[in-house]
Amino acid sequence: MNTITAAVTAVGGYVPDFVLSNKVLETIVDTNDEWITSRTGIKERRILKDVDKGTSYLAIKAAEDLLAKGGVNPLDIDLIIMATATPDMPVASTGVYVATAIGATNAFAFDLEAACSSFLYGMSVASAYVQSGKYKKVLLIGADKMSSIVDYTDRSTCIIFGDGAGAVLFEPNYEGLGLQDEYLRSDGVGRDFLKIDAGGSLHPTSFKTVEENRHNIVQDGKTVFKYAVTNMADASELIMKRNDLTNADVDWLVPHQANKRIIDATASRMNLEESKVLMNIEKYGNTTSATLPLVIYDFEHLFKKGDTIIFAAFGGGFTWGAIYLKWAYDKKINLN
Repeated sequence: MNTITAAVTAVGGYVPDFVLSNKVLETIVDTNDEWITSRTGIKERRILKDVDKGTSYLAIKAAEDLLAKGGVNPLDIDLIIMATATPDMPVASTGVYVATAIGATNAFAFDLEAACSSFLYGMSVASAYVQSGKYKKVLLIGADKMSSIVDYTDRSTCIIFGDGAGAVLFEPNYEGLGLQDEYLRSDGVGRDFLKIDAGGSLHPTSFKTVEENRHNIVQDGKTVFKYAVTNMADASELIMKRNDLTNADVDWLVPHQANKRIIDATASRMNLEESKVLMNIEKYGNTTSATLPLVIYDFEHLFKKGDTIIFAAFGGGFTWGAIYLKWAYDKKINLN
């Protein structure tokens, strides 16, 4: 078979050591473990406490893990796509810095931002570059330091988000494995329901915006939940129908880890049994761009060559979609 598809060939991940549990949050804000768990499925999240380290630190650690485990020479990487909603700084690309830091000096790099759908969109972009035949090794990193934009007096957001990073390498495949189909959508109606109000060109940073606490993430939880449940489930169901997949054909659902109830609704629409739905939300919370690769990272040992995997995500803006991918390898055994 001469047709090029883009397959995942290596995986890496990283989460910080500090654990912010629901019990600790009870001492910070008016909430409790039972309330958080019942509504979100989250028990704890990881936080990068070092104020001198940003999203790039998380991304570098995840990339280095991939390079070491996969035996990949960073000089062979052609492109690095940095999926993130929390870049280190405006203007200067975080991905470019990460590429240099890991020694991928032959690669070009850029950032991609689509809120919680950033990594899903990045899968599409990475695959397109590989399928074009121009590039052989494309490293896609999803990383966010969400604690940097969370107000820990706002119980509607501080209970949800955590920090982390995951990375996958896309390479050409000639067996028909890898990315098979995608359904990606967006709708600007969501602009005001999940956002950071200030710090951009519309409302530049000023003494007033800082005093008014307009630089942290805010959301209309009920509205976001309604759109997320509908659209993530719709996209997953549509991609199955479009590819004549039944629930028996799907081996795994890798959903964005924002809320267990949203994940359950998506799985229900797909008619998937619980054992096929992969979740680590209880450990990490919503790490935004890092949720999908961290699920791959945590459950890679379960995947077998040829497995059918559906990825689904929903993010601010609104952005959402689903991707159908066939896994390209059995778990690699590190003999070192």
